[in-house]
Amino acid sequence: MKQSFLFQNLLAAVVLLISLGDVHAQGKDPFRVVKPLNEHFQPLRFGEIRPTGWLKKQVTENLDGFTGRLDSLVPALITNDDIYGKQRLTRKVKSKDVGAVSDQGDWQVQFLWWNSETQSNWWDGYIRSAILTEDAHHLTRVKNYINKILATQDADGYLGIYDKELRYKFDNENGELWSKATLLRGLLAWYEYTKEPKVLRAVQRAVQNVMDNWKLNASHPFYSINPYVGGLSHGLVFTDVLENLYRLTKQRAYLDYTIFCYKDFSLQVLNEDAQYQKLLDTSLLLKGHGVHTYEHLRTVAAAYYASGNPALQVALKNFLQKIVYTTSGSGGPVGDEWIGGRKADATKRGYEYCSIHELLHSYGELLIKTGDDQYGDKIEKLFFNAAQGARHPEKSCINYLKSDNAYSLTGSLNNDTADKKQTRYKYSPVHQDAAVCCVPNAGRIAPYYIQQMWMKEGDAIVASLLGPCNLSTTINGKKLVIEEETGYPFQNKIRFKMLSAPGTVTLKIRKPAWAKKFKLSHAYRLENDYLVLRQQWKANEVIELEFFPEPRLEQDQQKAFYWSYGPLVLAHPVEAIETKGKAFPLPGFYELTYEPVNLVVYKYSNHPLNPIEGKPGSFQTLFFNPITQQDEPITLRPMGETILRQVSFDSK
Repeated sequence: MKQSFLFQNLLAAVVLLISLGDVHAQGKDPFRVVKPLNEHFQPLRFGEIRPTGWLKKQVTENLDGFTGRLDSLVPALITNDDIYGKQRLTRKVKSKDVGAVSDQGDWQVQFLWWNSETQSNWWDGYIRSAILTEDAHHLTRVKNYINKILATQDADGYLGIYDKELRYKFDNENGELWSKATLLRGLLAWYEYTKEPKVLRAVQRAVQNVMDNWKLNASHPFYSINPYVGGLSHGLVFTDVLENLYRLTKQRAYLDYTIFCYKDFSLQVLNEDAQYQKLLDTSLLLKGHGVHTYEHLRTVAAAYYASGNPALQVALKNFLQKIVYTTSGSGGPVGDEWIGGRKADATKRGYEYCSIHELLHSYGELLIKTGDDQYGDKIEKLFFNAAQGARHPEKSCINYLKSDNAYSLTGSLNNDTADKKQTRYKYSPVHQDAAVCCVPNAGRIAPYYIQQMWMKEGDAIVASLLGPCNLSTTINGKKLVIEEETGYPFQNKIRFKMLSAPGTVTLKIRKPAWAKKFKLSHAYRLENDYLVLRQQWKANEVIELEFFPEPRLEQDQQKAFYWSYGPLVLAHPVEAIETKGKAFPLPGFYELTYEPVNLVVYKYSNHPLNPIEGKPGSFQTLFFNPITQQDEPITLRPMGETILRQVSFDSK
């Protein structure tokens, strides 16, 4: 095995040199550092923004539900598998319960890293939710976990899931970087909250251990003899950790390693969309596993900003355009679970909850880097519609896969039974028959939205994403506390109360692109769709902002029509019959399926929307019933409030 590994590593080096030679022959090296770019915004420490209103309610409900109790719902995957400690993977381990029901076989060995993803993504969401709610019980649990995981760190700094005989010695699928990325993101959130030096030191030592074993520009962490890989490709977002460490320490080595990771990933033979050469081909549509593709977007952005190389700027621009084709009306990024070179389709294509979260995370990084308000619009659309619409509006469970037009949820896509093994289109607090990946990410998405609601721009404070929250930070060394009181996006009035203001401060508020009409209580100037207010603030001074949205008729990738109102996408609710499936050890947790009572797929017939009094965001209109051949009145509501629904409408 050692000889085979050395031979394959040598072969990878030859391929790499040939590829680099070809690049240099063309007179350009896309991975060369030209002029690194500064990020436009500076993110705040996690915990400086706390949710209130409906956002806090949702985070609290998650803690009371699947986020706070996933370890009790699937103890075999979390509590009983000490994969980072006493049960690290060795050559002797040939199988493991990874939470998916399937035939026995080699795939089990290939995906033995799965529990590290389940555990660490779950802990990441749990850690952040405990911080955001300041719940003493959950914070105590988190603190005990942090101490336990730090105790697993080896003397050389290694934090991970492999025994010494395996680590850093792969020529195939592995979870080395992925298990670290998921783990260290949560540890860094805890460090930002507590400022405990030991936590930051542990993360830095773990990252240094990676850089010592996979040398910069002298190794191949993304080499695989098999182009179809899971954990290895996921591992590219180890760059999340590198970027965060750079922001905390300003050590350039982390950015250099970010570029190296993307370079080695791009030069290997892998079936992945985000490789540099593939991004240059604008005719090549996205094909890969959706969650890989959408999370890799932020690594391409990170490599571009770390290098300032114009070639990577082109790759990033092309990547973003390709994602436009795979984005549904709700903002959902299709991939069920593969994108497959097809455009978004409200009825025939689904999107994975993991992909919803990862694309939101990637857009958040682009908002930080560029300051471009369009990414705020994209994040809000994705979070308020696709994410809320795949979450049960009343019970603690989510859809693993869901489509904009959801006519049934019985396991398959809208009763398409071609795939006999498809089980993902249903509600579950676990989804153990597929993989316990989407539920942990459903616990992460609200905290990741909340952490980017406010940012800094030099000595200015920026309301970058809108919603109910409290901000407590410092500007120029002085305390700044702002209460953002609102029911946004379900209501369109926002009150910013300056509870503590250090004299003259610039306040910037992102104006959503849809907000053509608005009223602001203070003098402002408009700068790139940001409302800019600069003055000497008084304690408890209130800034009042009101938007006046109008219903907007839009078209999706298939040219079907759908309606939006403010940041909300509207849907016609379909009456459904609920069936309880598998029950879990905890009372009140079930798998749920839904079938329509009397399905009618309406068609658009060019009638205006009429608001329903007393129900903000709800409207009545006429659509064409192809069965009765008549226009009939139907109701449209925010899609996040629906289970079965019709979002898009073909012309009659």
